Amino acid sequence: MLTVNVLCVGKIKEKYLKDGIAEYAKRLSRFCRFTITEVEEEPLSSESESDIKRAKTREGQRILKCADGHVVALCIEGKNLSSTEIAQYITSLPPKGVSRITFIIGGSYGLSEEVVRRADMRLSFGKNTYPHQLMRLILCEQIYRAFMIAGGGTYHK
Repeated sequence: MLTVNVLCVGKIKEKYLKDGIAEYAKRLSRFCRFTITEVEEEPLSSESESDIKRAKTREGQRILKCADGHVVALCIEGKNLSSTEIAQYITSLPPKGVSRITFIIGGSYGLSEEVVRRADMRLSFGKNTYPHQLMRLILCEQIYRAFMIAGGGTYHK
């Protein structure tokens, strides 16, 4: 069975987001081994460019220690795929010998260059900016939608 891991920076505090993520995790359990791995968010002493870069680098080091399998980094400069194309992409991997997919969501300031370089694929959800906590819920929904599309389910309309 395929393992899908969402690797992300920080913890979810809002109950409504936790509940939504838990619901999609439950739904995904029939299609894959679904896990979420959280790494610590780096605190900023200021919002200077150098402090932000340092924080992204430190978060990136934590991410890279946990990133395994086929890595998909969520970043604005990535490929913008439709839900159907995401389904096709995910289902194309196991026949190529991929047994683990790790989706990476950065923190408030995005991903370090090292994490982006490590990615086997860069995925964008458009030019809009979303809070990284909300992006976790959106990604979980899209992964579930991908499995439903691939299985011919009625969820996707």
